[in-house]
Amino acid sequence: MLIAAAQADADTSMFFFGFMGIASALVFANLGSSYGTAKSGVGICSMGVLKPELILKSAVPVVMAGILGIYGMIVSVILAQKIKNDGTYTSYAGFSHLSAGLCCGLSSLAAGLAIGVVGDAGVRANAQQERVFVGMILILIFAEALGLYGLIVALILSSS
Repeated sequence: MLIAAAQADADTSMFFFGFMGIASALVFANLGSSYGTAKSGVGICSMGVLKPELILKSAVPVVMAGILGIYGMIVSVILAQKIKNDGTYTSYAGFSHLSAGLCCGLSSLAAGLAIGVVGDAGVRANAQQERVFVGMILILIFAEALGLYGLIVALILSSS
């Protein structure tokens, strides 16, 4: 009886890992997206008091942070479509999907932290000196690339 219970747990553990990959991709990517949006939004509100004409131009970090949440949603949907309870889902696939979700989610979280910090400081600096804008955009692009790297690796892992 104990052996049968252990085998039943071993047979279903791959689903746990697969679904944890889905949750990890979405939750961590949305954490990064929300932090980047909130932190940049605080900078925009602070800067908007002094120079309200720059508010729309300063929304770039918020848009870039929002894209991170989309990365997590893309990976989650792809992974969810691959989990089937028809006997073909293996432990290897479960581990692969967990690692794909963690790659996308944690990379997007790191990118969101960077976008939030750079966006907050960048839009405040842009209010004082408009030549800072191009440098801020370049730094934001490199921060966004971190999330994109995680998305690419997650897509590769989910296909194997």
